[in-house]
Parts: sequence; C-alpha cells; structure tokens
Amino acid sequence: MQTKNYIPPKGGKRLAGRSGLLLLPVILVLAAVLLFFLARGRDTEPEPVPPPAEEVVPPQTEQPSAPPEPEPEPEPEPEPTKAELLLENMTLAEKVYQMFMVFPSAITGVSPVTAAGEATEKGLETYPVGGLIYDRSNLVSQEQVRAMLADTQSYSKIPLLLTCDEEGGRVNRLMGTIGTTWVGPMLNYREEGPSRAAENAKTIAEDLLACGFNMDLAPVADVWSNPSNTVIGDRAYSTDFEEAAQLVAAAVEGFHAGGAACTLKHFPGHGDTSADSHYGSVYVYKTLEELRAAEFLPFISGIGAEADAVMMGHLIVEDIDTEPAPFSYKIVTELLRQELGFDGVIITDSLQMQAMTDHYGSGEIAVKAVKAGVDLLLCPADLEAAAMALLDAVAHGELTEAEIDQHVLRILTLKETRGIL
Repeated sequence: MQTKNYIPPKGGKRLAGRSGLLLLPVILVLAAVLLFFLARGRDTEPEPVPPPAEEVVPPQTEQPSAPPEPEPEPEPEPEPTKAELLLENMTLAEKVYQMFMVFPSAITGVSPVTAAGEATEKGLETYPVGGLIYDRSNLVSQEQVRAMLADTQSYSKIPLLLTCDEEGGRVNRLMGTIGTTWVGPMLNYREEGPSRAAENAKTIAEDLLACGFNMDLAPVADVWSNPSNTVIGDRAYSTDFEEAAQLVAAAVEGFHAGGAACTLKHFPGHGDTSADSHYGSVYVYKTLEELRAAEFLPFISGIGAEADAVMMGHLIVEDIDTEPAPFSYKIVTELLRQELGFDGVIITDSLQMQAMTDHYGSGEIAVKAVKAGVDLLLCPADLEAAAMALLDAVAHGELTEAEIDQHVLRILTLKETRGIL
C-alpha cells in the first residue's frame, strides 16, 4: 500500500512555535526554583532554634521611704500626792508610829482624857501615832468634845484619824453621852431597805464630823446567822447574807455622804460564831467555800462601795489557817487584799482583847500582824513595846522599810482621800 507523506495543515508550523515560546518562561521559573531548593539542601545547615530568651526583669525602682514617725514624747511623771510627799520626809520611827491607833491615855499617861493640853502635845511628839480612838469616858458635852479634838489635831505634825465605835443601838459612844441623834440597832431597820441604811449612816457621820471626828468604826458587815451569837446580834444589818450585802453597801455610801471615813467589820465574818473574842479565842467552823458564798458577800459589796478600811476579827478559821485572822497571810493578804481586791486600810480589832492578850505579847502581836499584811494596829496593850518590836524587825531584816512604807502610804492616802490632810 502506497503511503502518502503527511502534509501538516496550513499555518501549523507557526502555531507550534508560538506555544513553545509561551511555555519557556514557565519552565525556566520551575527550573530555577528546583535548583534553589537543591542548592539549599546541599549547601546550608538547618538554622538552629534560638534558646528561649531570658525574662528580663526591669530594675526595681526604689520607692521613696516614708519619713520616720516621730518618737512619742514620754508621758510626764505624775505629780506626787500629798500622802507621797509626806511619806518621803518621815523618819522610820515616825512611819512605825503612824501605824498605831490608840486611846489618848496611851500617849498622855492620864485617864480619863477629857481635854487636850500639854500632856497631849508632849504625847504626840513622843508617840506620833496615826490616830486616836475615844470612848464614853472621854465625852462630857458636844462643846467639850469639839474643843478637845480641835486642840488635839493642832498638836499633831500629821493630821490624825479621830474615831470611835458609833454603830447605833447598844454600841454607841456619842448618842448616849453627849446627845447626838439617836439611831437604833441596825437590825431594826432591815425592812426599810437600802435608802434607810444610807440615811442612818449619813446622820451618824454628820454628827461625828460636827464634833470633830473624821472616821467611824462602822458599819458592821457581819450577818447574824447564828441565833446563839450574842456579840453581834442586832448590831448586824440582817440575818440574810444577800440582804445584808445591799444594806452594808448603802451604809458605806451614807457615811461618805456625811463626810466620814468608815470601816467594815469583822472580817472574815463574826456572825456565825458562838463565842466573844473579847474574852478568848473564837473559832469559825465554816469552810472557805462556805464563807465565799455567804459571810464574804457584805464585805464584797462594802468594798465595791469604796469602804475606807476593813477590820480583822480575832477569829480562827481552821479550814484556812490555824493562826488568828490578823496573823494569817492567807486571810489578810491572799483573801482580803488579793481575792476580794481591797486596797484600803486593813486594821485589827482592839489588841487588848483576851483573844490576843491571853496568848501573845504586844511586840509579837504587832510583828505577826504586819507580816500578815495589816496596816493599822488598834490599841495594843503596850504601845511602846509594839513600836519597838516593829523597829527591831526592820533592823534584823524580818520586815523591810519598803514594806513599812506600803502600809503607811495606805493610811496617809485614806487621810488625803477624806480631806483630813
């Protein structure tokens, strides 16, 4: 079969040439890209991954410090009280004698004393006691009493506590002698409440001040809870402890309203005893917990009303101590001073009672009582022996002068508080 030569269509040669020209740039670009990647893979290492950049902490800008606070100015020292100023200038002997309250006959050697003259002046120079107590033998008339007490004060370097037992009822010194206002036994007024207790105390105080006294050894804070007790009896404000607490506090307020210092007696409570300490030892058979729940209540309320003094009874509370209360540190200091919070003057009952004198001498009594925490010693049988025993106790280190100072400052503070200084 004869094969014919293929003859391209007319114009085909020109078309093919144009297509080739169009593709050439594309091919060249692809070739260049291929060569670029081939060369990159052959000639270059992969770029290392840079380590994480360390955190840059901007420098702290120092804050300006606040100006230092000014140092607080020290508080000025309080001005010394009159009592403190007096104490600074007292000799040890004067301090010791300030801790005694005695009958005027104890410093004059005269009995009965019904006027104050040369013997009183000399007696106060020799025995500069803190106070004097008067009984019926010293009282003749209101005018006589005023003159005697005014003269007595004028002779004393430090103003005196001038006192007596003016309770009302059967225990009175002025009512039955020089005709001050009659007030009956406190028990008689129990149903009339605290206002009457305060009114009675105010009346008694005003009468005392009108005669020249400045302190009363009252009110009785004992509760007549034992019917066989005759030494207290109707001297008490009540037979009920809580009622007595209300009435005694009101009486303290009444004494102060009338201008007199006052004394709660007889701690730790004489109302449930069956004996009389005037004639021998007296025992209290209650436990300490029973006393806290009963006998202490009128003393607590009286202390709360700011009684000036508390008198220690010559009582032995065997559940607490075998020593009589005035000699017992547990009773005087731990109970009365610390537990009941009393910061006033602690005074003994009369040291001439047989509960004391039957067993102890005046010097021994004074030292034992002061070591227990007593501030004021009432009527020792021998004033000079008692004072010398205290001075000897300081000289031999049994007591310190600083301890004496504490007792005397309480006495002087009482005088300042009640306007006696």
